[in-house]
Amino acid sequence: QVQLVESGGGLVQPGGSLRLSCAASGITFDSYAMGWYRQAPGKQRELVATITIGGSTVYADSVKGRFTISRDNAKKTVFLQMNSLKPEDTAVYYCNTRIRTHDYWGRGTQVTVSS
Repeated sequence: QVQLVESGGGLVQPGGSLRLSCAASGITFDSYAMGWYRQAPGKQRELVATITIGGSTVYADSVKGRFTISRDNAKKTVFLQMNSLKPEDTAVYYCNTRIRTHDYWGRGTQVTVSS
């Protein structure tokens, strides 16, 4: 059974940093690309960043230069380092992986950027 569990969200002031983690179980972690998505109130879920099994990364334009996705295959964990946070980064952040044609999601972690 595939499980993705996010952690690390919270309340942070504009300009601050947070590091999100997503622990995976039930999968051969180093065989799959991983991704982070986010959904703000009243908006559709959107891609934030992805990382392939080889470590290649893709970022949404809105987070380029501020966010960094990484993975630790030994710990079966994917990370999202978020710097220079803005109020518009406020959202629930979800971890994702796709196995064959099925998308698996975590339950999400809330990130709120506010003074």
